[in-house]
Amino acid sequence: MRAVVYDRYGPPDVLRLEDVERPVPKQDEVLVKIHATTVNRSDVHTREANRRSGLAVTLLSRLISGLRRPRQRILGREFAGEVEAVGAAVSEFAVGDRVFGLGGLTFGAHAEFMCMRESARIAHMPAGMSFEEAAPICDGALNALMCLKQADLRKGRRILIYGASGAIGTAGVQLARYFGADVTAVSSTKNLELVRSLGADRVIDYTKEDFTKNGQTYDVIFDAVGKHSFKRCRDSLEPGGLYLPTDGPVNILLALMPSRKGAKRVVFQLPPRQPKKDVLFLKELIEAGKFRPVIDRCYPLEDVIEATRYVETQRKVGNVVLSVNDGRDS
Repeated sequence: MRAVVYDRYGPPDVLRLEDVERPVPKQDEVLVKIHATTVNRSDVHTREANRRSGLAVTLLSRLISGLRRPRQRILGREFAGEVEAVGAAVSEFAVGDRVFGLGGLTFGAHAEFMCMRESARIAHMPAGMSFEEAAPICDGALNALMCLKQADLRKGRRILIYGASGAIGTAGVQLARYFGADVTAVSSTKNLELVRSLGADRVIDYTKEDFTKNGQTYDVIFDAVGKHSFKRCRDSLEPGGLYLPTDGPVNILLALMPSRKGAKRVVFQLPPRQPKKDVLFLKELIEAGKFRPVIDRCYPLEDVIEATRYVETQRKVGNVVLSVNDGRDS
């Protein structure tokens, strides 16, 4: 089968297409013929061993992924495709089922086939969706949902979402709206109408206004792109307000520190949990018309380097999709 592989950490150019051995499902696994996947920041950070995040994070990344070279040569976590084969113990899926989901730290979706455990984050595709539409459902939305579940969002709660036009941000706006919160979305000029269409009650153009200096306060501030800090946002939080980061070692340390009751604080779920039931929840929202993944661009698998370079500009809107199988047999 064809797969995008890399044998050393570095820039997008380390990626290349190669014929590799097709995986064989274990008893509790399904073999998925992948029709579409995505390139996201997990792929980018892993491929370069988080070199932009400092030496400590780079070393931690290499300890997880491989100290000298990557242990897993194939990146990609999100996928949509068809079940090609099932293990003897599998009962939830059958050959021919259309499925989508999110792999773990072993990645593997930038290929024509991958194996997933039946109990993992894999589900039947929402009705009426194409593979390209279904592939980007999980990563941004599961990250957003994991964070927002810590915030007790409901009617009357005010949330500001910084970086509202990215994969996590576009999902966060829709989910916060679904939970009934009053949503302020921060984005660039060209994306203001998009985030309004996703359910934001009001928008802020960060190229013209600094939300930390306008005097407005919120119950929750959700940094969907990892470009702000609790220190900068503290004065924009209500007493007892929550700052929700999506990553960052400093934020993790702040989340672990004890705080007095009613104090403003950083909240980060440790360990991170994104269970299969959340994938099924997203499917239900899509079929009810309450959520949709936003797609910026779609590339063929052969153009993975170009797609990766675009993701690294940090200017993508929503998700970047890779079309994989296009009716090919491998």
